Amino acid sequence: MSPYRRRPWGLMNQLQNELNTIFDGVPGYESETGEVSDWAPAVDIREEQDRFILHADVPGVDPNDIEITMENGTLTIRGQRTEENKEERNGYRRVERVSGQFFRRFVLPDSADADKISAESRNGVLEVVIPKQEKVQPRRIQVKG
Repeated sequence: MSPYRRRPWGLMNQLQNELNTIFDGVPGYESETGEVSDWAPAVDIREEQDRFILHADVPGVDPNDIEITMENGTLTIRGQRTEENKEERNGYRRVERVSGQFFRRFVLPDSADADKISAESRNGVLEVVIPKQEKVQPRRIQVKG
């Protein structure tokens, strides 16, 4: 008879790992922290020769309510849109625009220059400019002998 090692939490850990795999890359869900946002803005990312440009649709979000952080190669955009324009008639309430907190995370390539990232919000579109680092040219090192 072969020995059997009992692992009571093994099934739960396996389930958690499978759920993390399913939700990785889903806007509005962060598998490492289990953080969930109320909505996720649509984002376009364009690469140019000397920079990356990220455009996020954030209509109705005050630029003061947007926080952008860069840590360990990950760019995080967080913010909040407050609820407005409620219409009440005969007990019915109509709310079509999503409100609440949002976040998006992006892993940046090594070529991104984290110290020179800039952001601007105009007409409901957040633009984040991520410059690329200057290419380091190979250098020949003289061996003394």
